[in-house]
Parts: sequence; C-alpha cells; structure tokens
Amino acid sequence: MALEIIEPGMSTTVQDRGRIGYYKYGFPQSGSLDQYSATLGNRLVGNTPEEAVLECTYIGPKFVSNADAVIAITGAPVDVFVNDEQVSQYEQLHLHAGDQVRFGVIKGGTRYYIAVRGGIDVPKALGSRSTYPIGRIGGVNGRILQAGDEIKIGAPVDNGLRDVKVIDEADRPVFGKEVEVRVMMGLYDHYLSDKGRSQFLDEPWTLTPVADRMGMRYDGPGVDWAERRRPFGAGQDPSNIVDAGYAVGSIQIPGGSQPIILHREAVSGGGYAQVGTVISADMDVVARSAPGTKTRFVSVNMDEALAARKAYQDQFNKIWS
Repeated sequence: MALEIIEPGMSTTVQDRGRIGYYKYGFPQSGSLDQYSATLGNRLVGNTPEEAVLECTYIGPKFVSNADAVIAITGAPVDVFVNDEQVSQYEQLHLHAGDQVRFGVIKGGTRYYIAVRGGIDVPKALGSRSTYPIGRIGGVNGRILQAGDEIKIGAPVDNGLRDVKVIDEADRPVFGKEVEVRVMMGLYDHYLSDKGRSQFLDEPWTLTPVADRMGMRYDGPGVDWAERRRPFGAGQDPSNIVDAGYAVGSIQIPGGSQPIILHREAVSGGGYAQVGTVISADMDVVARSAPGTKTRFVSVNMDEALAARKAYQDQFNKIWS
C-alpha cells in the first residue's frame, strides 16, 4: 500500500516521536513539532504512538491512496476534502483505493498531521524515521516530499486498545492568537539588567514570520543587558558568551532585540546566552503558534515545571487508555 503524491504541499515531511540520544553528536531530535496533535492522529487510526506520520506546513499535499486505508487529520484547523467532498478532522476517515485527498487553506496555527493505519514506512536513520533535511537523513531520502513520490504504508499494528473513531472536543489542542509560554529562567539570565528581565517577562512579544522547525523569532520591546566584561573568545554582541550547549527550548536574544526559541531541529550549541528555556509541556504551544501570535513568557520554578510535565503526561495517558 502507498500514498501517491500528486502535489507535495509547501513542506511536507515524515516525522515520528523523534531521534533521541544523538544531540551530543550534533543531530537534533527532530520529530513532530506538535507532538500531542500528531499522537492524536495515531490514536485515531489504531497505531501506537511510535508510528511515523506526515507533517504538513501551511499547504498540505494532494495524494491518492492506491488501496483501502484508514487515515486521520489532526493539528491546525484546515479544510479536508476526499474526492472533493469535505470531511472532518479528528475523526477516522476510511479511504477506498483510488480516493484522492487534498486540503484547503489553513485557518490557524501552522502545521497539521496525516496519520495512516500502519504508519509511514520509511527506513529508520539513527533510530527514527523523522526527516532532518539539513542532515539529509530520515524520511524520504532526507528531504521534503516531492510530486511523484510513493509513500509506503506499513502493516497494521495491534495497539491493544479500544477503537477510537473521534477525538472529543475537550481533548483537542487549541490554536489561539494569544498564548502564555512558561519558561525556566537561566542559565544566563543574570546577564540581563533588571530592566531587561522585566522587558522579557512583563511585555508581550509577537511571533514573526521567521519561524521554522529550527527556531521561532519574536518581535517586541527588546531587552536591556547588564554591563559586563565579556571573556576572551566571546564576540562583541551583548548576548555573546564563550560557546555552550543548548537545551531544546532554549531562548537566546542576539543583540537584545528579538528572542529566538530553539525548537526540535535547532543546533546543539553556540555562542549566545540562553536567558531561559521553555518547559517541555509548552513546546507544543510554541509549535502551534502562527506568525502574529501574541506571546507572554511566564517564569516558573522547577516544581511548577515538573507539575506541568505531569499534567501533559496525564493527558497523553488519557488518550492512550
């Protein structure tokens, strides 16, 4: 069984839960940017959470299924059409051989997901099927989809769970125009002046169009840096440090003007101070933000971050029960 790609969309890639354990070698984790939305699709089609899906950015693909298939579309709101008849997101969709699927204009957010019973069957690279285009590994020859690709689908798996035909409204993600993103301050927030810290945490920021799987850049009031003598080997930018490792979710502010949140395909280190790190429970919130989203950064402590992670995991466990 395969999906025959007629039009590839803007940037459609194969993604799964990510490539864990290779960041220290310079390979980011990749994987679905909005992990929760992707896992809802897998739940609907009867997969396990591990199966690969297609991640669509803004404009989705047009494809034909060459066999009967069960699919689901989750994530950002978008019109979905099967043979030109509109169908619903967050529901099981049953295709017959020869059925054509296409998408309308996205109505919020940036990315939506196509899950297929059996999962997208491409070879694993470093333990994951996720596409990392810069490294040219994973997915379909390490690249975004192209017209003419035939995307092989794996054999159905038994996840041992009850069949779910629709995701309840209460369990679906929200794609708002105003969001709060919780962060733990540090490692280098002490390089900010008191004014700079207040600017970062008390003022709104707006996501710019400069946003991709590597990082999201925000516009706003800028931040003020404390006076300091930069060590030998650091540059002249007020945010420069001697190179350090970056955690996924790290926030850097080159020049003190536009914060950048490093996401799932960011580099693993560099010479900009990380003033804070987005907590793991809110990385999906960042992924769902479209350009123009008003964002406030909220400082939390370790206990609050761990409680948020548990709440996120509890929601995941609810879906997979």
